[in-house]
Amino acid sequence: MVKSALSVLLVLVAISSTFAAKYIPKSGKRVPQTLSRGWGDQLIWAQTYEEGLYWSRSKNKPLLVIFHLEDCPHSQALKKVFSEDNEVQKVLDEDFIVLNLVYETTDKHLSPDGQYVPRLLFVDPSMTVRADITGRYANRMYAYEPSDIKLLVGNMQKAKKLLKSEL
Repeated sequence: MVKSALSVLLVLVAISSTFAAKYIPKSGKRVPQTLSRGWGDQLIWAQTYEEGLYWSRSKNKPLLVIFHLEDCPHSQALKKVFSEDNEVQKVLDEDFIVLNLVYETTDKHLSPDGQYVPRLLFVDPSMTVRADITGRYANRMYAYEPSDIKLLVGNMQKAKKLLKSEL
């Protein structure tokens, strides 16, 4: 009786895991990196701002810098939606260099309207911070909430299109 119950349980787990439609990169499932900090385990993350700028320039892709704090409820809420959105994960994997930071950098251009979290900024391969690509808030121009995920996707598309037309 116990063996049959375990067999049925194993089959149910196997079936339920096959229906989970999580984004998997073209190169196959990757080993999760601790650098993701939960923002997208299947993405390749830059370790430092300098490394992100180097990858951005050498691969000719825009850099997305995410400022957040581990204990901030707003950061946690955005992280949950961000990491579960297949469209966001796919676009980032294919077209962006990504970096998430839990500390501020010395580059004042990455805090054009102050230091707050969560804050998402785009940097193009020419190392120009894209201050023109903003969220929907006037007092926190680079902040996004979980309900703003579609706006973020649109801004990611803007960063890609403008990048191609500028070069």
